[in-house]
Amino acid sequence: MVVGMGPGGEQVAGDLAEAGLEVVGLDPGLVGGECPYWGCVPSKMIVRAANLLAEARRVDGMAGSATVEPDWAPVARRIRDEATDHWDDTVAVERFQRKGGTFVRAAGTVAGPDLVRAADGSEYRVRRAIVLAAGMQPSIPPIKGLPSVPYWTNHEAIEAERLPESLIVVGGGAVSLELGQAFARFGTRLTVVEGLDRLLPNEEPEAGELIAEVLHDEGVDIHVGAQVKSVSGDDSSVHVELGNGTALEAARLLVATGRRVDLASLGVGAIGVDESARALPVDQEMRVTDGVWAVGDITGRGPFTHVATYQASIAVASILGRPSHAADYSALSRVTFTDPEVGAVGVTEHQAREQGLRVRVGTQQVPHTARGWLHKTGNEGFIKLVEDTARGVLVGATSVGPSGGEVLGLLSLAVHAAVPVTTLRQMIYAYPTIHRGVEDALRELT
Repeated sequence: MVVGMGPGGEQVAGDLAEAGLEVVGLDPGLVGGECPYWGCVPSKMIVRAANLLAEARRVDGMAGSATVEPDWAPVARRIRDEATDHWDDTVAVERFQRKGGTFVRAAGTVAGPDLVRAADGSEYRVRRAIVLAAGMQPSIPPIKGLPSVPYWTNHEAIEAERLPESLIVVGGGAVSLELGQAFARFGTRLTVVEGLDRLLPNEEPEAGELIAEVLHDEGVDIHVGAQVKSVSGDDSSVHVELGNGTALEAARLLVATGRRVDLASLGVGAIGVDESARALPVDQEMRVTDGVWAVGDITGRGPFTHVATYQASIAVASILGRPSHAADYSALSRVTFTDPEVGAVGVTEHQAREQGLRVRVGTQQVPHTARGWLHKTGNEGFIKLVEDTARGVLVGATSVGPSGGEVLGLLSLAVHAAVPVTTLRQMIYAYPTIHRGVEDALRELT
């Protein structure tokens, strides 16, 4: 029994069905979950389109001149068409059924170590395994007046068929910045409000500072260290009052302040788990307790599709009694698809020092790399390395810049495989490339 058919749950259910088990998948929503319909796929379509506009505007001074007339309609139409053609829920259900699985469109609740109740009233006695993969929901802060305002989450932003003239985004993380920058490049007047002291607060401070500079240069109004005191408004305009007395107004409000897990709705108290916990506790085989496994966002290891599918393979092997590796998140990679992209793996410098590690840090600016210098306009970025000097290996790295997420591949391998820094220094780095900046950053380790 798989409760939740997002990326991780869908993979677990399909793999177990192919292995010959009788599998039932429960989900009240769309098979595939957040990623194909609102998260990874359509948001990156929007980002790609917005980046094309930005690149076209950079033609001046580089290759002539360009006149750019942004049009949101083709983007909105493409998202709808692509979702229908490639991420259709019916196709996903049929694919699972061809593997021998049974899909029930209903929420599921754990009623015991071997019992699951569906919202449609049916009950399932489970002989082999319960796998919980119910994902997370947007976390809506308790702001005065917010419940009475027609605010957006990322769902409404992705589904928008018309651009708002102006938009206030509450939150300075990946979702808010990716969508916010894209909307701004299409002509929306954007304001970003972040309660902490910088954008992208979970990444290296230099990353948030650079993104703030880029957005400011693109005309975005940014407020960091600012708490939202109250909101009011209707379908035509929204008013936001900050704790410092600043008043903001826009046509729309996007709330992107993270996501939360709802363990109580899963009934995990029936298997001895605290339903008020922030995540489900799992071991290195993704086991919660005897007969119950969990994968994806609800494990608290990172709200990323690649984490869910990584965990899914481990859980499947554990359930089938097959050999597998233990879950290891020391080289967890993540990318914020702003322009420039912010890629990161492992720990930040601050986190490494908090762990008591003796570290050396090396940084190289992307404009000083060979490819970055050639790239010119739009080449903002840097490569930062964090070395554990006791072991002589990298424990963290950040790659910001054009294709920052792709440059991160080399650094993710280095952290994951604990490649000695001396070995990295002996590599041949292709010229002229941005990733050659890794070699330069290695020389700067101090």
